[in-house]
Amino acid sequence: MKRAPLLKRRTIIQASLAGGLVAGLAGFSEIAHWYKEWWDVHGPGWKPMPWPFPADAWPPGKAWRNRDLELEVYVRPKRGLLAHCDTGVTDDAELERFTDIALLAPRFAPAQAGSRIRITDLFGRSRLYRLQLQAGSAGLAEAIAVSYDCVLVVSMIAGPVDDDARRKAARNFLETNTVQIWLNEQLGSR
Repeated sequence: MKRAPLLKRRTIIQASLAGGLVAGLAGFSEIAHWYKEWWDVHGPGWKPMPWPFPADAWPPGKAWRNRDLELEVYVRPKRGLLAHCDTGVTDDAELERFTDIALLAPRFAPAQAGSRIRITDLFGRSRLYRLQLQAGSAGLAEAIAVSYDCVLVVSMIAGPVDDDARRKAARNFLETNTVQIWLNEQLGSR
């Protein structure tokens, strides 16, 4: 009596190929997951970073870095500061008092007079500062304060903001969904 083969040779080859394909896809999935995590931190464009400043009277804000532009952007809302909700921040003295420029460097000086600014539909004031950083090095930052419904939204752009293209790129970033959605969540939780 002749015994029937348990599995045909063709079936064994197909099962081996299918197993190899599944293992290959699992490996590719793992590599893609690792690459996405790496890209989210080290890839080009604006990437979130931890709020680098010590705790103070205000809740921590949100920070982003763009390695290509060599810029960092810091944003946070501050409630209860504005005396005139309808006008917001109107002069350089108020801007300096309300923004967080001293968090970047304890020694700073205005590089130019402030000017009116619009970020999305919010109006306020901005001003460029020269910073005396650690170890005597110099830096630049732009302080921005705009108001929304009696809430002050302060931003700082640190890096080579004397380059108009970089400064514009950072201001454009402040208007993106990335920043605006986070800011709306903060403003909506009052």
